[in-house]
Amino acid sequence: MTTVQVSTLENGLRVATDTMASVETVSVGVWVEAGSRFEPPAISGASHFLEHMVFKGTRRRDARAIAEEIESVGGHLNAHTSREHTAFYAKVLKDDVALAVDVIADFLQNATLDDVELCRERTVVIQEIMQSLDTPDDMIFDRFQETAFPDQPLGRPVLGAPEHIEQISRDVLLGYMREHYGAPRMIVAAAGKIEHEALVALARRAFNDLPKPTAVAREHGRYRGGDWRLERDLEQAHIILGFKGVSYRDPDFYPLSVLTTVLGGGMSSRLFQEAREKRGLVYNIYAFPPSYTDTGLFGIYAGTGEDEVAELMPVITDQLISVRDGVPDEELARARAQIRASMLMSLESTSARCEQLARQLMIFGRPIPVAETMERIEAVDGDAVRRVAQRIFSSPPTFAVLGPIGQAPSIDTIAARLA
Repeated sequence: MTTVQVSTLENGLRVATDTMASVETVSVGVWVEAGSRFEPPAISGASHFLEHMVFKGTRRRDARAIAEEIESVGGHLNAHTSREHTAFYAKVLKDDVALAVDVIADFLQNATLDDVELCRERTVVIQEIMQSLDTPDDMIFDRFQETAFPDQPLGRPVLGAPEHIEQISRDVLLGYMREHYGAPRMIVAAAGKIEHEALVALARRAFNDLPKPTAVAREHGRYRGGDWRLERDLEQAHIILGFKGVSYRDPDFYPLSVLTTVLGGGMSSRLFQEAREKRGLVYNIYAFPPSYTDTGLFGIYAGTGEDEVAELMPVITDQLISVRDGVPDEELARARAQIRASMLMSLESTSARCEQLARQLMIFGRPIPVAETMERIEAVDGDAVRRVAQRIFSSPPTFAVLGPIGQAPSIDTIAARLA
């Protein structure tokens, strides 16, 4: 018997629940199809800035009351912004779901975006941006993304740039909210000890003042790749080597997930064993495959010493060459087991299940049963992994390196080695 139910209200708002009878808590929130890739260049960072500002007060509650009402019942309230969505969510005891829904609905429909608060929070957001620029393993990921997708929204940092944040006014944020926060672009999701019809009733009462839906254009992601490097006085060189990946809907999504795990998904992975355990070249190395609705990336991150850079890069490229020729069955079985276990363990968390449900509805338009996902993972065989490795590593590389970079090879050297 399925635990997941989905309803669509008269205004187009989707309400989804994943009932977990064995817990006493509920994670509930609103996911909005509004992220940094939907922003015009002049207001880059608006989605994240707006995420901050809605917490600063409504016509019914000031910023302190928003925080205190949730925390007074022992709950937690938070939000995050990505390139494709913004999420606002709370975790509360089962008897406090109505309060959580009321608070979230209030600040998503009635945020005042007060000018005094806006000036104060603008400084906070700019400080957050500057902090990321002072954090090498944050900065390198933004520059990698920008190099892979140059001169387009998908390549811009989620946080934006200080000069853009300085120019974003109250009217800009209100206009962005009216354009993107219509009911058909929003999902109310909950997981935990929740009854579906009860949440539907709460959502119908609470979300009755959303703006009318508008057609929103989104620029298609165009992967290009390239080279970015910055000399900085750091103890480590931070390196990302990447390639064009796949979208969530691509048939190679699951084969790439298995390939990623084989290469850099844990302590038994090829890159960890070769670069750290056998050679001592790195403390941290892993592979990651960020996907989007229309495209994706594949990347390998490593932090290494200045003297180890030259030795490390051939180790990485040799492993990429090796998997193009095939992966033994025992490695594939181990990778599939890691992915299965990670997914099943996440099902014990109300927060993870709530997030997963909302993202599936946003990307696929329907919940994906666990059995269906497991079946797709199990179907990944050696031919599929070899095919996706050949596909991914034949695309133009993206190379980003920050720190002591004197020993870093040229991107042409890397491309030639992989040819």
